[in-house]
Amino acid sequence: MKELFVSINTFFENILFFDIFFGTIEGVTFPFVVAWLVGGGIYLTFKMGFVNLRMLKHSFQIVRGKFHTKEDKGIISPFQSLATALSATVGIGNIAAVSIAISLGGAGAAFWMIMAGFLGMTLKFTEVTLSVKHREFLPDGTIMGGAMEYLSRGLAQKGWGKLGKYLAITFAFFMILGSIGAGNTFQVSQSLIIMQGQVSFFESYPYAFGILMAFITGLVIIGGIRRIAHVAEAIVPFMVIFYLIMVFWVLGTYFSAIPAAFELIFTEAFNPTAVAGGMFGAMAQGFQRAVFSNEAGLGSAGIAHAPARVKYPIRQGLVSLYEPFIDTVVVCTMTALVVILTGVYSGGTPELQAIIEAKQGAALTSAAFGSVVSWFPTVLGFAIFMFAFSTMISWSYYGERAWVYLFGIKSSIVFKLIFLGFIIIATIVDTGTMVDFSSILFLALALPNIFGLLVMSGDVKMMLKEYLAKLKSGELDREAIGD
Repeated sequence: MKELFVSINTFFENILFFDIFFGTIEGVTFPFVVAWLVGGGIYLTFKMGFVNLRMLKHSFQIVRGKFHTKEDKGIISPFQSLATALSATVGIGNIAAVSIAISLGGAGAAFWMIMAGFLGMTLKFTEVTLSVKHREFLPDGTIMGGAMEYLSRGLAQKGWGKLGKYLAITFAFFMILGSIGAGNTFQVSQSLIIMQGQVSFFESYPYAFGILMAFITGLVIIGGIRRIAHVAEAIVPFMVIFYLIMVFWVLGTYFSAIPAAFELIFTEAFNPTAVAGGMFGAMAQGFQRAVFSNEAGLGSAGIAHAPARVKYPIRQGLVSLYEPFIDTVVVCTMTALVVILTGVYSGGTPELQAIIEAKQGAALTSAAFGSVVSWFPTVLGFAIFMFAFSTMISWSYYGERAWVYLFGIKSSIVFKLIFLGFIIIATIVDTGTMVDFSSILFLALALPNIFGLLVMSGDVKMMLKEYLAKLKSGELDREAIGD
């Protein structure tokens, strides 16, 4: 199995990770796909008039249900769609990916993660809007959305039907592999490391942890999007608050050093003599790991938002602005501060250095918390378990929708069984290989997706302009029926 992952890694690395722009500066590789995401985010942010900053208040009102109308169509509420998408993004990536980024790119990587979060808000807004616009209501009562739909349907409307179909199939294939890799096996392998440190039984019988995770995950995903949404709605707010309480405890301990930590983050973000290749190394690591955490620009979130009960596609797009904001700008920044303030990212001991070399980000974050309160790793183990579980149930849905797109509704159960099987397999696969495998498959999704977003961005801009005109005239307030 390890040889299979290595072969797939090599194949995708040759496509995604060739050097461009800054590839020869200070020995740093700046992957093409990272530049593709950054460029797309910058372009769309300007084209949409910084919607990521000026529409947050209105977005919050939508989440609260203020603009609910009788003409809304869908099967779950806008908040449930947001919670489902957040459960996919607020996960091990917030704990593991942040630590990996800082250990490889220095403290400055945290700055670029935050910048990626802001750009990601616009990417997410654009792809979710298109997903709802081009969603398809299937005969079994479910809804098909995401990049598969807007690439095939949207590009067909532009006269690029064959290209759109090809890109949609490519995206669906990447999504299936990504859901099994990053949305499943990576989550299990990283959480297993922490659980083995807290429960000795799992050291001797790691597959038992896989069986446990497969069982509880199966209880949820067999019920489809409605059950996934209800579970996500219940646990996402709880686990985010629970994790932030731990973070604030650490920040309180190092309160006087917080200004210096922010200064270090900003300095190393632009300092060409910083660790791991200076500015370009920090930028590459920051953006790459931020995408791994918030998934903006990958087209995955549109699958979770497609079933939302809304009248206007733009409305759900605005709701999705909170995903990268909560995931990256808030939670990832908090994790970065913990890792930087405690100093574990520098690998001061042989144990820490071994963790960094193995890319065991969750273990590195656990060490950071443990350096403040000895029993925090035990509490963090519970948080990581919940983060992994919530991510897996959402990504199982993403992969299942991609599978249905390629093979039909009747084969849905086949993917679910494959997904559950890989949970157990993940307990015996090398962690370092899994990190690379997951990252590459995640980033591969951006290739067809960003292309589609750029081509159809004019449609989104027009819809946004019309929506804002209705908001300004009071039409949206008049048609709303409230909570």
